[in-house]
Parts: sequence; structure tokens; C-alpha cells
Amino acid sequence: MDLIESGIKKGLISFDEERKYITYVHQKKKRNYTNPEEQVQAETFLKLILVYGYPVERIQQFVTVTMGSSTKEADILVYNDDKWSEPHIIVECKKPEVSELEFEQAIEQGFAYCYATAKTVKFLWVTSGIKDRYFEVNKEKQDRVSVPDIPQYGVTKLSKYKYAKGGVDQNAAEPEVEYGKQKFFELETVSEEELTRRFRMAHQSLWAGGELNPSEAFDELDKLIFCKIWDERHPRKTDDPYQFQIFKESTEEKTTQELYMRILDLYAEGKKRDPEVFKDNIRLNAAKVRTVVTYLEGINLSKTDLDSKGRAFEAFMGSYFRGDFGQFFTPRNIVKFIVDVLPIDNTSRVLDTSCGSGGFLLYALDKVRAQASEYYDETSVEHYKHWHDFAEKNLFGIEINEQIARTAKMNMIIHDDGHTNVIASDGLLPSEDMIKKNGNKEFKYDSFDYIITNPPFGSSVKQTERAYMNQYRMAIKDADWLDIKKQGSKNRANQSTEVMFIEQCYRFLKPGGYLAIVIPDGILTNSSLQYVRDQIEDWYRIVAVVSMPQDAFAHTGAAVKSSVMFLRKLSSKRSDAIKAKKVSVQDKILKDQKFEKQVADWEKEKKKILKDRTGFDDTTGKTEKKEVEATQEFKDWKSEINAEYNQKINDLKDQLADLYLEEKQKALEDYPIFMAIAEEIGYDATGKSITQNELATIGKHLKEFINEINSETV
Repeated sequence: MDLIESGIKKGLISFDEERKYITYVHQKKKRNYTNPEEQVQAETFLKLILVYGYPVERIQQFVTVTMGSSTKEADILVYNDDKWSEPHIIVECKKPEVSELEFEQAIEQGFAYCYATAKTVKFLWVTSGIKDRYFEVNKEKQDRVSVPDIPQYGVTKLSKYKYAKGGVDQNAAEPEVEYGKQKFFELETVSEEELTRRFRMAHQSLWAGGELNPSEAFDELDKLIFCKIWDERHPRKTDDPYQFQIFKESTEEKTTQELYMRILDLYAEGKKRDPEVFKDNIRLNAAKVRTVVTYLEGINLSKTDLDSKGRAFEAFMGSYFRGDFGQFFTPRNIVKFIVDVLPIDNTSRVLDTSCGSGGFLLYALDKVRAQASEYYDETSVEHYKHWHDFAEKNLFGIEINEQIARTAKMNMIIHDDGHTNVIASDGLLPSEDMIKKNGNKEFKYDSFDYIITNPPFGSSVKQTERAYMNQYRMAIKDADWLDIKKQGSKNRANQSTEVMFIEQCYRFLKPGGYLAIVIPDGILTNSSLQYVRDQIEDWYRIVAVVSMPQDAFAHTGAAVKSSVMFLRKLSSKRSDAIKAKKVSVQDKILKDQKFEKQVADWEKEKKKILKDRTGFDDTTGKTEKKEVEATQEFKDWKSEINAEYNQKINDLKDQLADLYLEEKQKALEDYPIFMAIAEEIGYDATGKSITQNELATIGKHLKEFINEINSETV
């Protein structure tokens, strides 16, 4: 239920045209609605009436309370009578982003109001809109006993808990509350903005005190979100309570400890059923667990809209990881563009070899879920099976950072599944090593239909650091076909990760499978990387290259100019045929151009020039000392002669290399390649959304192009 809109319709509140000011009609009080605290106050006021059933005549706002020699203003008082003589509940409101310390201060303030008013005050409610604490007030003992809720109108006895299956739907237009009967509440679906705020505030509550660093706090929050989702999925009957909530016990200490034990039980059960998500135990103390529960207990993560839920988790997670790990997550517009153009369906096996938080995997899952909606009713078993089987059996991710891999799993769980095939591993390890380490036999070479990935840029793998380097073709430097000395192949000292991932993806793909990969433009343009382009030509049918703007990744912290390359793996037969044609072209050029003879003739010519001036015979080793060979003049002259002939050889090599490119293109099968330049992609360098997004148009045409070539023989 939209409380504000319902309040307007029922004449409880009104606004000016610009919604800068709110008027509480019954009290004729006008307030500044741009104040975040006032927004919380307005919703709380309406909730008391529309959800808890209290008559507006028994609610007073902005009440002056005398405290010794001073006066202060209590936010809301709820009375037992229409004359406002018997206050029953005091409500203290704070802005949503209030810190834990400020929230505790608000509790102190609320109790001070309770003790300064009549003995009839029995309950205190302190709220920030996203966090609530409820207390039973005993003015004589002045102790504090937490309760799960305030009483609904006419209720004299509270239940032990607030949330239960099949309870009052707070999102309903008219929540079903009855005078004198305390009803349970069903968990509430919330907006993306509110969910993001709850995640962020819960995380901050764990590390702001200094006991945990942000990284540790993130891990612990992940565990509790896992418990929350596990609890929601647990089968229960109507009116059975959810376990992830605060129950009323006899003392505060017992309330906290009992909650803690329930959460540990949920976690243990979840770990037993899902051992690959978390391996270590919850490390928070009981008080910290209770703090997080206060932010999450009343919301329904399972039923919150998938897009909103996913964006909320990613917004919270992305801002954290960029600051803590320097991870460069692929912007959503680029991820969507890549996934949209590929013909992925529920039978496709899909892999991201550097999955980060799981963005590509989630979009692939959303694509298949949308396809399910085209075929089946969204509430049907067939619909669920269509996308869930894909998530469970066909969707795979590899992430080298164990913490980010866990986060990817949680991201998948929040999106309703697909987490079991996300593994923490170096994505460049041989397949058999990954399988041995993680126990998942599905990470086999030659088995994937689609790989969609944005591998790490700019770092190098060294032969001395990684034993698997010598197994990579592109970690070996072949002898140049124009090398006169015919030197053999040798290992490269190091190789960039992005180049090695191109090869690793080739290994994982089936023949005919597609690779969509974000690469730095240097792979496409640097002359020193021609061997990489040659190897790509041997292995893949080049489908498309789409150039991204210079600032496409700027707001994520990466400034490298990049493109998205779409490739299709060739069969070994086609690949061998291409290599054979290339060798044949090279051999023909060497023969036709008499390359070796020309180089040999130049060597003889050079030696003769040197001999004529120095009297030095390279063949016999005899020297006629016409010159003093040790003079600088002689050395400079000799260097010039050597440079002159070396340049001749290099110029000839360049000519033959150009001729090779020309003849190679004639010899190899010609095919069209989709090329596009995207200058506007839906956001600017700061990450702010803009109207223009050329990826939508490019994607439409590229999708058609891929559909056309999909029937080609590979």
C-alpha cells in the first residue's frame, strides 16, 4: 500500500502543488515535507491509522513535553481517549540514514518523553522508516523490555512475535485489522531504493564501530542475508512465525540470545543444504546479529521484484567493492547489450570465466526467465522449471576472488537461484585442475555454447609464477616465418591476462559456440599483438567488433579504451585448414620472392665491402691490416654498413609481410564481419544516465546479423 496516496484519498493529509509542504488535516498543521525526518513522520502517522487501526482523533503530533525546566517536542502520541488525556504510545521518528549511535540516542529521548508524561504510557516506538524498535514501558521500574510490535487498536495483550505466514498484508489497499485483535503481519515487499538503503545501513552498522573492517562486515552481512532467504523459503503453515525476527522474551539479554541461537540454527541448516556458499561460521556476536535483523526482519526478499531486488543488491555491493577491491564491474548497459544479441535459450550452456558479482549470468538468467513468460503462465510449474533448470544446470561462473565469488553466489540466490555453479578459482587454471579443486565436473573443455565475459585487463601472468603458463599456445613465441636463422619456439616470459583468457575461452567452447568478450583496443591495433590477431583468425570466425566510448568504464574506475568482440569457435578441421593455407601462402611467397637467396646475396655483398676496406676475410680469418680497426672512425663506418644492410632486410620483410596479408586474404574464405562504433551508450563518464543509447540500435542489427550467420558451417 502506498501510505501517502491512501492518506490523501482518505483526507488525512494534503500537499501543496510542488509537494514541498504536507498538511496534517485533522490537526491543521503544515510541515516541510522535504525534510527526510518529516517523511518518516508522515508515513508513521498514516501507518498508525491505516495499518494499526487507530482513530485519527486519538493521535496527536508535535506534542510539547515538559522535562524539568525545559520543554521538548515529541513526534507522535497515541491516546486511549478522544480528549487526549491518557497517552498510551509515544512514537519517536528519525530520518532513514540515521546512524546506530543516533538511533540509540533517539531511544533515550523516547524514554525520557515516556517518563515525563502520564502513567498511562505503556509503549514506545522508535522508527527510522527502515528500522523499528518497540518497547514496553514500566515507569516504576524504569527498565526496558523489547517487544516485537506496538499493540493494534484495542489490543491489551501483545503476541510473542510480529511476522507470520499469511498475516496482514501491509501492501494491501485496506489491511485487514480488527478492533481488539492483535494480528500478525506478512513480510512486506519494498522498493529498490528502500532495499538498497537497508542493505547499506545494515552493513554500516557492522563496521562503523571499528570492530570489523568493511570487508569483514560485508561477509557477515552476506551470511545473514543468506539466513533471511533460507528462512523465507522454509515451508510453514499459516500463522507460523518466521524465525528471522525478534521474539519477545522475559529479558533483553534472553531476547537477544534466543534470536542469536535461531539465526545460528538457520545458518547451520542452510550450510548443510548449500555447503558451497559459505564455509566458515557466523563471526558476529549476538548483539550485532540483532542489529542486522532489525533492518531486514520485516521485508520479503523472495517476493520483492527481481529487477528491484537485483539492482538494490548490486548498487550496494558495487559501491562497496569499487571502494574496497578496485573491481571494475561491467556496466549494466553493456552487459544487457551483449546478452540481448546472443541467441541464448534455456538449453544453452553459458559460462563467464571472470564472473565478478555475476552480472552477465544474471542477465542471461533474466533473458531465459523472460522467454519462459512467452511460453507459460508465470505462476505455472512449467514456467518455473523452464528458467530454474537453466539456472541450476546450465549457468556457470568462475571468479578468482573468493569473497567476490561468494557475493556472486548470493547475488544469484537473491535472484532466486543459479548459484551452485559459481566457483572460486583462477579462471586460467586448466579445466581438470578446476574440477579437482572445486569438485564440479561440469567445467569441462569443449562443452559451452556461450561465454560472456569481461576479463581483467592490464595484468600479466609470469612463467615463473604460474605452472600452467607453458600449456597456453599464446604463452609461446613461435619462430617468425621470415626468420633467416630458423630459431625454434620459446616460452614468453609473461603474457597479459586478457590474451590468455581469449585462449581459455576457446578451450571451454564447443565448436560453433560463441564468445562475447570485452577487450582493450590494443589487441585490435597494436602491431606487437599481430600474433594474437593471427591466432584469433585460426581459432574463430570473427563475428563482430563493437567499439565502446573512451569513457565507457570511467565511472567504474577503469579508463582503458575497449571494444566488445564477438567470436565463434571453428571446428578443429576448419582451424587446421586455415593454418595450412597460411603456411602454404608463406611458403609460396618465400619461394616466389627468393627471400633466402636475396638475403644471402646481401650478406655476401656486405662482407665484400667490409673486406675491401679492412682486408678482413671472414672465410679464412686472415687479416691484411690496411686500416687500424680499433679507430672510432672505422667502428662508426662498420656500424653504418651493418645498419644499411639490416634495413634492406627489414624493408624486404615488411614488403613480404604486407604481401602475405594481401595474399592470405585471397586464399582464406571471405566472410562479412559486423563493425560498429558506439559513441553514446546510455550513461556518461560519471555513470549518470543519459537519453541516448546507441547500443539499442546496434544491438538490434547485430542480433539480426548473428541470426543470419548462425546456420553457417563451422
